[in-house]
Amino acid sequence: MVALRQYLSVWRLPGARPLLVTSMFARLGLGITSLALLFLVAQATGRYTPAGIAAGVYALAGAAASPIAGRLADRLGPTPVLRVTAVSHALALVALLLVVRVDPPRLGLVWTAAGLAGATFPPLTAAVRGAWNALTTPESGRHHLRTTALAAESSLLEVVFVAGPMLVAAFVAFATPAAAIVAAAAVTLVGTLSVAASQPMRARLPHPDHARTRGLGPLRVPGFAHLMVCAAGLGTAFGATGVAVPAYATEHLGPQGSSVGGILLGIWGIGSTLGGVSFGTRRFAMALPRQFAWWLGGFAASLMLFGAMPNPVALGVALFVGGATIAPALTVENTLVGRITPAAMHNEAYTWVITISIGASALGGAAAGYLVDVGFLGLAFVCGAAALAVGALVTAWPSGAIARADACAATA
Repeated sequence: MVALRQYLSVWRLPGARPLLVTSMFARLGLGITSLALLFLVAQATGRYTPAGIAAGVYALAGAAASPIAGRLADRLGPTPVLRVTAVSHALALVALLLVVRVDPPRLGLVWTAAGLAGATFPPLTAAVRGAWNALTTPESGRHHLRTTALAAESSLLEVVFVAGPMLVAAFVAFATPAAAIVAAAAVTLVGTLSVAASQPMRARLPHPDHARTRGLGPLRVPGFAHLMVCAAGLGTAFGATGVAVPAYATEHLGPQGSSVGGILLGIWGIGSTLGGVSFGTRRFAMALPRQFAWWLGGFAASLMLFGAMPNPVALGVALFVGGATIAPALTVENTLVGRITPAAMHNEAYTWVITISIGASALGGAAAGYLVDVGFLGLAFVCGAAALAVGALVTAWPSGAIARADACAATA
């Protein structure tokens, strides 16, 4: 009952209800578009290589553009930026649908359209996390709800990544990949405009006393660059596991392993969601950097076990249990970002987390793919675990930059 009361308290925060519901709806595109894009281009070209390049361009363009959108949101407020990118993203997806219909497909145009779609995806996650920080400032008297609010945010995002691929599978089975792209454009457009119109977003205006961010922005804030090492570790682990789990399923089950691999990754996401919900109801006396180190270490330990599982059923159980470390780790990471960076930089700071994570995920996936191809599937999991271990050491160091930044924030 205590846990329920904490989440009910978050639900009752001013503007929290529409923010929770519409932000999850708006971000369904995160779980739909990249996979639907892969199937769309593969269907049009008959090959997966150009499709994989298109999906990669989409992801990397989004990662590169995110900090720019974040800085604009800090300068202008998130509402106008969300509105412009919502419309731009929908138009870019329409352009993508048009160029793939050209026969024969002109790959340069396809990749360009994919890049435009990725670069214009609204900075929703950064804006939403910034809004939760604004709703739970120490001055508001609601600071004790910040961990619960960010845990709810992390858990809902996990739901998006579980539901998105399932929706794509349904569209591909009963319609076409193009229909999935249309659906992604619609939910992103309508959902983002709804988020932009919500009271927490409209209330987030640039403070006249805050100087404009220049140069490297939050990357110059003490402790933030070190925190990005941890974000890179998480991204590497996600990328490596996203390749290694389907490869493990295929190795054990043959051609039908591809679908089983998707189910296993879904189980991993469910474990993360439940772990995040549970974490949001608890209070820890331990300092945030040390908490982060323990969660990263637990995540790393779970990856080390995955490759040793004897069959897909055992791996599914391990993924469910190990997944419970993910959302708590992300929640503490998001709390630290909001804690050590100035409020005037929150949007950009959160977009840097996303950018670093996506880039590291791409590298982790590539490294895992190579290890799988040369016959070292188990090492693909070890690759992700090693990256997490580095992040755990960085944040656990008692006199390290993250610990010092957290201590300064506590006395500010």
